[in-house]
Formats: sequence, structure tokens, C-alpha cells
Amino acid sequence: MVGGGQLARMTHQAAVALGQTLRVLAASPDDPAAQVTPDVVIGSHTDADALARAAAGASALTFDHEHVPTDLLQALVDRGVNVAPPPHALVHAQDKLVMRRRLEALGAPIPRYVEVTAPTDVDAFAAQIDGPIVVKTARGGYDGRGVTLAKDLAEARAVTERYLADGTAVLLEERVDMRRELSALVARSPFGQGAAWPVVQTVQRDGICVEVIAPAPDLDPELGAEAEQLGLRLAGELGVVGVLAVELFETADGKLLVNELAMRPHNSGHWTMNGAVTSQFEQHLRAVLDYPLGATGLIAPVTVMANVLGAPQAPEMSMDERLHHLFARLPEASVHLYGKSERPGRKIGHVNVLGAASGSLEDADYVAEVRERATRAAHWLSHGEWTDGWDEHGR
Repeated sequence: MVGGGQLARMTHQAAVALGQTLRVLAASPDDPAAQVTPDVVIGSHTDADALARAAAGASALTFDHEHVPTDLLQALVDRGVNVAPPPHALVHAQDKLVMRRRLEALGAPIPRYVEVTAPTDVDAFAAQIDGPIVVKTARGGYDGRGVTLAKDLAEARAVTERYLADGTAVLLEERVDMRRELSALVARSPFGQGAAWPVVQTVQRDGICVEVIAPAPDLDPELGAEAEQLGLRLAGELGVVGVLAVELFETADGKLLVNELAMRPHNSGHWTMNGAVTSQFEQHLRAVLDYPLGATGLIAPVTVMANVLGAPQAPEMSMDERLHHLFARLPEASVHLYGKSERPGRKIGHVNVLGAASGSLEDADYVAEVRERATRAAHWLSHGEWTDGWDEHGR
């Protein structure tokens, strides 16, 4: 697996259960995956020699991020390396312009967009859509980076000019009038087998996913089925091997638009580690190794994942002590920490909380209660303080 981050770390856990050895190409011995797997290659994902060393003798080469240059991957394919997903598919997760054009050609629902080659294109697009604009870099954006929700036309022009001056490819999109964001997570094997998990709701703050509710509550069944089928269709049309996350907007008028694609395990699928029969990490390995795919059914009526994000200032209390207090108060919380140092806004782990089997997704109070426990647990781990004011020492 190219990349030594938390996705590789959690994929390593799944590999152990399958009797596999996961080698990781990590930038540093301190990377989350390099801390736990015995087979580590230190090097850059843009270094052809490092990629070749990582791929040597492997059954498959896969990724925990999309940033490997496709020309380097194609060179590996030409030498007989099983790259999964293949570079002709992965490029759609690397380049937003390539992705938008391909989705448009496939008739998939997308926001209105335009490629920008000069600042005057901003005014022309604004006149066309008659609404607010989102400015995006075609490559490299992640967790809100490379995406600007322009507050007005002047800001859209200024941001566009700055990107173009840096030699960055830019596209503009209409800002969608949306009800919420959803994610359709699917997997596809080289054999062509597909599997889909229930569609989930994602909650974003400052461009970063902070919470996932699985399945998405109050989702029209037909719209949910449409999202799952869209994910499976795109996986097949693009030639994806492994997990594909299709990030979606549910519009205010009840339609779906594709926002982003990710061809790897994804933050919106972390809930599957405890809330689904087969986790996204095991499924990704099953897919790239061409095993039959696992069942994607739910373990509980609802599972909520809350990201543990570094606080503005790390608590004086150690993480070990925070875990002690969390488990004493919320023993049902499943904690997944990534071995990262704490810094503001950094994803250092996540918490999964399952609702009681007797509950119902249609019960708003039930869903709200599970959400509250998950977000309370995550906030405690990041800040060392309880959102409900509870004193862990009984003072």
C-alpha cells in the first residue's frame, strides 16, 4: 500500500485477519502504518525507485491516498505489476477536471462547472449560473484545502487569479443549494463483483468530515437506492478495483449531485469497522486480491462515527488517562487511534458508537442520542473535557 497514514494502518489490521502481509511505502518510520506493520519501505510516492521497491514481489499495489503520478503507475503496470485501482481509473480521483468531464460524458448528475484559463472566465461563469461560486484546484485538494466557497464575485476572482499565477489548474462550480452531504461507499473486484454499503450522511465542519451517521436518517428509499446504484455504475464504468467513495450532495429539491470521488478506504466508511458485517478495510483487500466480496449488512440500526480532531491546545491529561475515563463512562464506545501526535484540527482517531438493537432509524430521538454519545466521546478524547459538564473526578 502506497502511503503510511491511518488508512494504511487500519488496512494492516484487516490484512492480519486475512493472513496477509501488508507492506507500506511510508515517508517516515513515524507514519501511522509504519509504526505497526513489520514490512516498511521508506521513500516518496513520487520516486519511481521507491515505488518499485514497494511493489517488488507483491500480489497487488494499492493506495491510502490518490497522489501517486499516474505515469509512474503506468510504468509499473507495463512491467507486470498489479496496480489496483489501475492508473486509468485513479486519475478520476486525482484530477477534478478529468473527473467532471468523464462523469458528464457518462450522464452522471454533477454541479455546473467550467475550466478556468483566465480571470475573465469567472465573470462569464457567474453570469451563466447567477449564483454563488466555488473555486477549486483541479489537483491536490483534500479536507477543505484547494476549495474556496467564495463569498462574492471579487473573492472568486482574487482566488482564481492567485491559483492561475501559481500555475495551478482551476475549475469553478456552482455552489449547490443542498439539504446535506451523503456518501455512497461501494467496492468492486477485478472479476466485476460489486458490493454497496447503505448510504450515509456526512457532517462537515471547515471542510473536514467530523461525523458520519450510518445509514443516513430520513433518506427516501428510492434516493438511497439511486445513490447505491450510481456508485456501483461508476465503479464499473471507471474500472475501479477496491473501495470507491462517491461523495454526494442531496439537493434542497431532493436530487443527487456527485461532489468528489475517492478510490481507497474513506473517512465516510470508518463506521464499517464496528457497524457493518465487513469493514471497508477488509473489503478493499478482498477486492484488490480478487476474493469474493463480503456482506455489507448493518450490525445495528444506526452507527455513528465521530472523528477525534486535535484541540486548539492539547490537554495536559495524557491520552492514556483520557481513555481510562472514556471507557469507564462509555464502555460501549469503540476507539480507533492512529498513533499521531496531537495538533489543532489534525485527525488523530475516531470513535464508533452503535445504537441499541431495539432502536429504529426512523426514531429521531434515538438517532440523536447515539450521535450525542459519539460526539461527546470524540470531544473528550480531543479536548479532555465533557460536553455535558460531567466531572470525571466527581468534584
